[in-house]
Amino acid sequence: MPEEVSTSPGPRDELRADCGQCFGLCCVALPFSRSADFAIDKAAGEPCPNLRGDSRCGIHTRLRQKGFTGCTVYDCFGAGQHVSQVTFHGVDWRSGSEAQARLMFDVFPVVRHLHEMLWYLNEALTLPAARPVHADVRRLLSATERLAGGTPQELAALDVGGHRQKTGELLLKVSELVRAGTGAGRRKDRRGADLMGARLKGADLRGASLRGALLIAADLTGADLRCADLLGADLRDTDLTDADLTGALFLTQPQLDAARGGAGTRLPDSVGRPGHWTDRS
Repeated sequence: MPEEVSTSPGPRDELRADCGQCFGLCCVALPFSRSADFAIDKAAGEPCPNLRGDSRCGIHTRLRQKGFTGCTVYDCFGAGQHVSQVTFHGVDWRSGSEAQARLMFDVFPVVRHLHEMLWYLNEALTLPAARPVHADVRRLLSATERLAGGTPQELAALDVGGHRQKTGELLLKVSELVRAGTGAGRRKDRRGADLMGARLKGADLRGASLRGALLIAADLTGADLRCADLLGADLRDTDLTDADLTGALFLTQPQLDAARGGAGTRLPDSVGRPGHWTDRS
C-alpha cells in the first residue's frame, strides 16, 4: 500500500461553500425537474419559491422532508461566494440590470466547474506518489486560478469543457501513479462501469478505478475502497456502511451526501460524515 496522507482542507478552505456570502445563486441560476430529488419544476434563472429575500432558504432544515433532497447533496465548491463577492463585486442580481443578472447566472456554473477542478488539483498535490507530475499539477492549478479570477465576460466565453478535459487527463496520471502502489491490475479498472444495484458487499476494491462509475443503490457495505479513484462516481443511495474509504481519491462531499453510511464508515480527512447517516452496523 502507498503511504497514506491526510488531505486536510488547508488551501481548499476557499473552495468550501459559504452561503452567507452568496446571493442564493444555486437557488436561481440552476434548473431542476420534478423528480425524486426535487418536488417541483424550476427553469434556469427562475428563483426557487423557497428562496427568501435575504438569499436564505426558507425550508433549509426541512429540505428532505419537503422533497428537495437534491438541494441537500449539492455543493458549489465556493463558486457562489466567489461570483457574488469577487466576480460581481458584491452587486446582488436583484439590484443590478436584467442583463447583468443573466450574465451572473451564466457565469456561476462555469466558476463552479473551475472550483471543482481546483479542489481535485489541490488534492493531487498532497499525494506523495504523484510527485513526478506535481510540477504539471501546479502549473495547471495556477492557470485554473487565473481563469476563475477572470471578468464576467471572460468567464462566460470560456471553453470550460476543454479545460476540464485537460484537467481530467492530468488527474488520470495522478490516479495511476497513486494506485500503482496497491497492486491493482486490469480487473480493477471499472471506469464508467454500470454498477447500479451491484452486490459488492465486502468487495476488495483497493486501488480500483471507479472513475465515472454508476454505483447508484449499489451495496458496498464493508467494502475496501482504500485508494480507489472515485472521481465523478455516482454514489446516489450507495450503501457505504462499514466501508473503508481511507485515502480514496477525488471523493467529494456531495458524493457522500448522496450516499448512505454509518459510524463505521471510514472516510478521508478531506470530507465530513453526513448528518443524515445513521449507524446501521
